[in-house]
Amino acid sequence: MLSAQEREFVNYWERNRLKQKKVFRLFLVGIPAGLLFAIPITLSIISGWHKRAMMEANNPDDFNPLILIIALLLIVVFVAIFSKYHQWEMREQRYRELIAKQSVDQKEARDTNGEK
Repeated sequence: MLSAQEREFVNYWERNRLKQKKVFRLFLVGIPAGLLFAIPITLSIISGWHKRAMMEANNPDDFNPLILIIALLLIVVFVAIFSKYHQWEMREQRYRELIAKQSVDQKEARDTNGEK
């Protein structure tokens, strides 16, 4: 038998699983996770704690700030979508395990009652 919490999760996930899989929603919800990577990189560059990196950043021939901004945006987008999609997959796996458990329990209940 499924516990009350497991039944609540199954009901919730049946209603919301397709809505939560949309890429735009994954991106919007995952932005904070992506910013957890981009903000420290930006702070590291701005602070100038690595002298050799600052020498390269101040060289106008080798450093293009647009490329840095594009790279940071790509990092944010990738981490945002990937982390939320991973969470979605974990919930989907839990949902399928609970559905399988529920069907096995129902089959065992029918077998004990003498039904086929």
